[in-house]
Amino acid sequence: MNRKVLLLEPNYKNKFPPIGLMKLATYFRLRGDDVVFYKGDLTEFVVRQITEECVAQLTKVDDSIDWKLRFNRIATYIRYRRKADLESIGIDDSDDAIFIYPWIEHFKKFYHSGEYKKHPRWDWVGVTTLFTFYWNITIETIEFAKMMVKDPKNLMVGGVLASIQPKEIEEATGIKPHLGTLHTPYKDIDEDNPYVIDELPLDYSILDEIDYEYPDGGSYYSYTTRGCIRKCGFCAVWTLEPRYQEYIPLRERIERTRRLYGEQQNLLLMDNNVLASPKLKEIIEDIKSCGFTIGAKYTEPNQYMIAVRNLRLGINNRAYVRKCYKLLKEINNYKGLSEKMRTEIYALREKHGFLHPETCKREELIATYKDFVPFFDAKYKRLKGRLRYVDFNQGVDARLFNDEIVSLLEEIPVRPLRVAFDNIKTEPEYRNAIELSIKHRLHDFSNYLLYNFTDKPEDLYTRLKINVLLCEQKNISIYSFPMKYHPIRGKHSHDRDYIGQHWNRKYIRAVQAILNATKGKIGRGVSFFEKAFGRNEDEYMELLLMPETFLLFRFFFEHLGYTQKWREAMSELTDEERKELLPIIHNNDFNHIEELTDNEKFRKILTYYKDYRKEIADHNSELYKLKQQYEKSKERAKESYKQLK
Repeated sequence: MNRKVLLLEPNYKNKFPPIGLMKLATYFRLRGDDVVFYKGDLTEFVVRQITEECVAQLTKVDDSIDWKLRFNRIATYIRYRRKADLESIGIDDSDDAIFIYPWIEHFKKFYHSGEYKKHPRWDWVGVTTLFTFYWNITIETIEFAKMMVKDPKNLMVGGVLASIQPKEIEEATGIKPHLGTLHTPYKDIDEDNPYVIDELPLDYSILDEIDYEYPDGGSYYSYTTRGCIRKCGFCAVWTLEPRYQEYIPLRERIERTRRLYGEQQNLLLMDNNVLASPKLKEIIEDIKSCGFTIGAKYTEPNQYMIAVRNLRLGINNRAYVRKCYKLLKEINNYKGLSEKMRTEIYALREKHGFLHPETCKREELIATYKDFVPFFDAKYKRLKGRLRYVDFNQGVDARLFNDEIVSLLEEIPVRPLRVAFDNIKTEPEYRNAIELSIKHRLHDFSNYLLYNFTDKPEDLYTRLKINVLLCEQKNISIYSFPMKYHPIRGKHSHDRDYIGQHWNRKYIRAVQAILNATKGKIGRGVSFFEKAFGRNEDEYMELLLMPETFLLFRFFFEHLGYTQKWREAMSELTDEERKELLPIIHNNDFNHIEELTDNEKFRKILTYYKDYRKEIADHNSELYKLKQQYEKSKERAKESYKQLK
């Protein structure tokens, strides 16, 4: 008997799809099970499941009305119980309204009474976990999963957080998590499981089941190694993947993905220390055999053709019906087609019930394929090839660079090359890695810089400036990505409040405010860097101390003269006064200034630290008016500059 399997990812923001769940989806489909993936509002998930049952029942009562078209209105009423929402359904349109009303009320009560919790519909539920600071939303998702599964022994919780803090999760939920990867035939799922789940290809189709769009979607995701030879104090890899696997063949998994889900542009490898592998040469050859060679280009395949083909094959009908609806809507608005063609598409969509996702049917999509595919052919023939890249996304180890290794990297289109620069003590090795990369024609870097660990604030500045100066001196591109350290165990592992031994709350907030203006990264340009972080360490440390709003609206407050007044007030402090005031500023809590100190001189300085953002947003405030005048003067200056050019 086929099982109903639910795979859940907590509704946190993340860049990459849940690779573990994608492998589990492949496993369960190989077993012939019905798999559903969900990421989003858990309440909405329950309501939509109940609404599906409601619509099915209403259709049995009166099939002269397409209740699917009223799905959202029914769901809204079931969730909120508002009279206006009930009236919006249009129940009286039915000749059998007298029977329809009781059923809708039944399903509304089924939800609000919590009766649905007594009737779980899922045979197996899997929950993935990620960072420890997502603790609350993760525990909420596990508790939800407990209500969804028929038998708690068929609930699996795995992933990063589950492997790092298994005892804490078990204490909080009563569920004992799975530790590490699914790297052996996992008998706790099925006794007769012949597969190594961790080595199965990914099921990309599940990503089309949800509304959430991963920022780094649209690539091949994989590993060519597992684990790391290091045991860095800030890292969880040696807990998650304690055994270093020096080579995991890639080609077969990429080929299967290509066959089932179409060609992907880039190859995103999640290896934690690929350069440590003695089989790096085989890995590089594997990558090249997958089509990732220097100058190789990608042309997007006809997505509609793939979607309908997979509907014919019965591969995740739920996902591909949704995808077809989305693609048809997009092609209807595609400006590369004539108005006549777009009108024809709309008429066809209307005729076959494709104007609404609820009325899109698999059989109808397959039957009308030949009607729509010429429009998609016209679109995809216009697309030009784009260069393909390989991204070792977790970064590579600068301490392992040598000519032989970098000459191998030179054979594939690595872009960007991510070289970790987490500690100022590794500067010689880091510089050597950059020099060797340049020698072997690698010029694009995107490098991680850990801070708030055992480093000092000045160390971050030095590392950032090294990268900026290397860009100028070597004519290369380095994007620096400062990454704040969060502990993976103990106090503050479940939040983002940890402050490193050499840092304080004010400094952390200041770095975040500066990075907010630079969109989290620092690239080329000495003048830009010096304005953002200071021309030297003294200016940098002053910026870390500066009121946060002055950093967020840097030019505006400089224009008003507020920044200079703060600077002058700070310069008038004696050494003893600074020693007394700085701990107050470092604590970064300025809500009740009068309670922080009795010193009037200090209070005057602390008034600069109030949050001016509310005033700036208040249309009736003087600061709002000054900000509008400032913005207008900037626009006038831009226009004048354009005219001069």
